[in-house]
Amino acid sequence: MLFWLYLLIAILTEVAGTSLMKASQGLTRILPSVFMFVLYGISFVFMALALKKIEVGTAYAIWSGLGTALIAMIGIAWFRESITIPKLAGLVLIIAGVVLLNLKGAG
Repeated sequence: MLFWLYLLIAILTEVAGTSLMKASQGLTRILPSVFMFVLYGISFVFMALALKKIEVGTAYAIWSGLGTALIAMIGIAWFRESITIPKLAGLVLIIAGVVLLNLKGAG
């Protein structure tokens, strides 16, 4: 169970880092830029810890899938990015894929 917590931390810190990448305005704002790199470093450390027990394909699919879905939602909510039917459908499919990966992994 601890390794799934490591994966969650890896996902959340990667999402926070990516949000700061947008806030850094192309790395022209120093604090968001510095924190972005720190959060990416933390994300990779926790991903490496998670990979001690979770299969790499499963972990990476969950990490990238949930990260993508969360970033898309943050983009809509925080950065006022557009929301469209195809974007919503894609988010639903990403989340469904992550659920299916976890069901397969449990069996």
